[in-house]
Amino acid sequence: MLYINEESTHRICEERSFGQGRKVEKRKRLRHLFSRPPPRCTYCPKSCSRRSKDRLPPGPLRLPLLGSVLQIPREYPWLTFSQWAKTHGRIIYADALGQPLIVINSAEVARELLDQRSDSCGYREPFILQQYGDNWRQQRKIVAQDFSQNSITCYHSLQEKEAKKLALGILDDPSTLLRQLKLRLGTIIIRVTFGYYLKDENDRFLTSPLTAMDNFSKATAAGVWVESGNVLLPNMCSTVLEEVDRNPFHEQEDQLVWAASAVMGAGLDSNTSTLLIFFLAMTLNPAVQAKARQEIEDVIGRDMLPTIKDKGSLPYIRSIMTEILWWHPAVPLGLPHALNKDDIYEGMHLPKGSIMIANVWYMLHDPKVFPNPDEFDPVKQWLWLRAVSPDRYKNLDSEMDKVTDLVFRFGRRVCPGKFFGEATFFAIVSTVLSTCEILQTVDDKGSKIIPIVTFSSGTIIFPSALEVDIKCWSEKACEMLSRGLADII
Repeated sequence: MLYINEESTHRICEERSFGQGRKVEKRKRLRHLFSRPPPRCTYCPKSCSRRSKDRLPPGPLRLPLLGSVLQIPREYPWLTFSQWAKTHGRIIYADALGQPLIVINSAEVARELLDQRSDSCGYREPFILQQYGDNWRQQRKIVAQDFSQNSITCYHSLQEKEAKKLALGILDDPSTLLRQLKLRLGTIIIRVTFGYYLKDENDRFLTSPLTAMDNFSKATAAGVWVESGNVLLPNMCSTVLEEVDRNPFHEQEDQLVWAASAVMGAGLDSNTSTLLIFFLAMTLNPAVQAKARQEIEDVIGRDMLPTIKDKGSLPYIRSIMTEILWWHPAVPLGLPHALNKDDIYEGMHLPKGSIMIANVWYMLHDPKVFPNPDEFDPVKQWLWLRAVSPDRYKNLDSEMDKVTDLVFRFGRRVCPGKFFGEATFFAIVSTVLSTCEILQTVDDKGSKIIPIVTFSSGTIIFPSALEVDIKCWSEKACEMLSRGLADII
């Protein structure tokens, strides 16, 4: 039998009252919490709700520990990312062994995140490239000043001379196309950067790119070539050295080395790829060659070769260049960026430390932006022997800019050598189209061998196996090439 005295009864009542009070207080706090409107998701992620932070962009299935690593291919990742765009949309989240990866399949999203938010939300370039900061800004300034639209005119004669040498070289032996491209492009880049003119294709500055990086460092030291008398002016390094009285501080030497090396690293392979793709496209499209040649004859005449100054008067040639960049961009995925801090985009959480990749290939083949077959399939498009269509741009620069603005990247790494690269591209394309006929090779039976449109996989892509036959369009064209080169030399 349980006996409860008056003191015990009083204590039990107090405990019950205290417990009920705590429940009432808890209910009041909950009502107060849920009665308030949710925080507004603004540009700054600090003001975003926890619920928004927990919502990642859509993406492929993520497994424990492994994440999405098994679904991210090592070869042609842009094609897989393009397939994901159909299912998951403009912005995709994947996880590679704990490393957040965000793929951007929309130009609009890329511009907002990588351009507009590059400063306020901490989008930066990852460790594989030099970090953003004062040194980076100074290096970019060096390149941007020497390769500005107004400064590059002094290099036009060099670009035109090398374009003529290229045309003569491949006419003499079409099988040397790749070697000739590397030699002529390398000559242009090294000459304008260091003032050094390549002797031939066996020059160590061209044949040993890894060793050349160390050579570039030595070459940019104050007065190395200036004192020896071997330097050709103007060039980027000499311009910088003159500004600092040929006696730069150690930091300025480092900045010049990085800037000069970046010009070589960024220019040679990407330009080689673009021009190989041009030759591939022309073998498949003889009608485009004929129309381009007719425009040159109508505007320039038959007694002269086009120059870079004629670029504005040859819209169809510019359209061909744009179509090549659209058809198969040399760099299908833009340079990666990294996120310094958490960010929110359209209510989706973008975690700090994420690697941001712009899928330029899909942006250029987005059926909502660029006309394509009714059933758009990126994989089939990749293997399809489609004809290039320069007429899609209607000779309008505004239409061409939709392509070039994507090709020349986003964020702080928008290519400062854009105008210089376009001038080299134009000099070669216009010279070749005005003097040469780019043909398919033939087999032992005399049947044409149609090139298969396949590419290597990598940061920069190249046609897998390209064989072309190149003949001079006319005797007069050959004479103009030889005479034009003799006049320059």
